Amino acid sequence: MATLTELRAERIRLCRLSPDRALASLDEAEEFLRDRRMLTLVPDSSLPSLFAATHEEAYAPGKAGFGSWPKTKWKWGGELAGRPGVLTPKIHKGKILFLSREAAAAADPLCRESLDQAEDGGFGPEAAAIVRHLAAAGPSSLDDVKRELGMDPKALRSAREKLERSGAVVAKEALVPVGIEPAHRHSTTLARWDQAWTQRRKASVSAALDDLVVLAVRAAVVTHQDDVKDRFSWPVLASAIDRLVAAGRLSRPGPGWVSAPQ
Repeated sequence: MATLTELRAERIRLCRLSPDRALASLDEAEEFLRDRRMLTLVPDSSLPSLFAATHEEAYAPGKAGFGSWPKTKWKWGGELAGRPGVLTPKIHKGKILFLSREAAAAADPLCRESLDQAEDGGFGPEAAAIVRHLAAAGPSSLDDVKRELGMDPKALRSAREKLERSGAVVAKEALVPVGIEPAHRHSTTLARWDQAWTQRRKASVSAALDDLVVLAVRAAVVTHQDDVKDRFSWPVLASAIDRLVAAGRLSRPGPGWVSAPQ
């Protein structure tokens, strides 16, 4: 078994944390996603980050939001999300998580269960109305959903957050360029999970969460288990991590640390 020091060095290489490993093209970014299986947009955990891997200076150093995005590669997030086979559910604590096909398949039972719960009214009547509308109309622009449902903007926003955070609905947001500035306007399309990912996987939700955890640890190469517990919209218990270690799907290179085979 590799030592914690060796795994940390491997993490720097595989997660492209050093400038000599900077992404040079969007094709390379897509290959990075296929290799790691999942990426965050901005660095916010031990998961590899698309923008961090560009190693490009910020658009507006010292400023938050768009200002912290890469100066010229800020549009890579939307462009990568638009590529075939790339899904971007907000199942990373309500934030976008780029999923490869393998990771999307792992998440499928969890997201379908959320969709069933939404249809049954578990997220409220507004959320149920949205998924019913999408079932009838197909993936729709946010403007069309607003117009067809005539829903109060605050209620619509709350319902969207519940649906997207749970994986029941996937939003694709295409930045609309405004001059040379990073855009602040978006064109948003909403799709049910079963429209965004049509390949149903027969597995229990507990097995699916186990698979997702293993993929996440693999993506990070090595991480502290506390980082794993609240990484997704579904809580991961310490006992689940212990069980995955006992089963040989995860290993412990040091107290509190976990890794997965590459």
